[in-house]
Amino acid sequence: MSKLLAVGTVAFDAIETPFGKTDKILGGSGTFVGLAASQFGIETGVVSVVGGDFPESYLSMMNDKGINTDGVEVVKDGKTFFWSGRYHNDMNSRDTLVTELNVLADFNPVVPEAFKNASIVMLGNLHPLVQLSVLEQMNEKPKLVILDTMNFWMDSALGDLHTVLKRIDVITINDEEARQLSGEYSLVNAAKKIHEMGPKYVVIKKGEHGALLFHNGKMFFAPALPLAEVFDPTGAGDTFAGGFAGYLAKTEDVSFENLKNAIIYGSNLASFCVEKFGTQRMEELTADEVKHRLEAFKELTQFDIRLS
Repeated sequence: MSKLLAVGTVAFDAIETPFGKTDKILGGSGTFVGLAASQFGIETGVVSVVGGDFPESYLSMMNDKGINTDGVEVVKDGKTFFWSGRYHNDMNSRDTLVTELNVLADFNPVVPEAFKNASIVMLGNLHPLVQLSVLEQMNEKPKLVILDTMNFWMDSALGDLHTVLKRIDVITINDEEARQLSGEYSLVNAAKKIHEMGPKYVVIKKGEHGALLFHNGKMFFAPALPLAEVFDPTGAGDTFAGGFAGYLAKTEDVSFENLKNAIIYGSNLASFCVEKFGTQRMEELTADEVKHRLEAFKELTQFDIRLS
């Protein structure tokens, strides 16, 4: 079975939505990716940095779920990355209230020896040069490298982002980011332009409207599962990425046809993430729940059509 290396933030979040608000709770892209991937029973290693204020119990919880945290550096006299945001009533748009980089400002990731041969690498949303430094520590070229990024790096480090894009296989971004990176409004044309920058596969996330997969002129669309209530969208995109990467590591198949399945598995797990604040739902998620919701996804998307 393949190993998955996930590089991203392990952090504190404080969230306000129309359904309530939280004080500092566990968050971060690396955390959500790891929790999603843990559903597949694979070896997952998370590389990140936290401060001395980070509770040991959070790392223990991750270890108990089979997530290796040897690559999580603890800076004893530092403070953990903190983000606070307020979601609007539509739950799609939000305002950032506070961003404190803290120990993340000087983060130089160190990949543990045990994961330098990981076949699947998930580069979470960090500075492109940090993402690049991870690839340069690998003992061999991974079978698949997946990258997440955001508007901020397109504004502040576009040249570095283009450099790392040449080294990856899959990019996962949302529709707004795809338009900014490509300069194209049509997502079909945006995917073509991004494909020319390096990635073989382009995954464009559309939140509650699902996700698109593009590869060499071929397209695939997966809807998001309609939910009665969405409590907190924070981490849904990272959960999607963790489910996507975790499924590919489990199956050891990186063909276009199997990436379609990975999109569905990622969307399925993301639908759980939004049901409670922070990581709470992902921490308590069971294999039976995942299976039952996959069956709901199947009923939602499969049909017979008569072509006359």
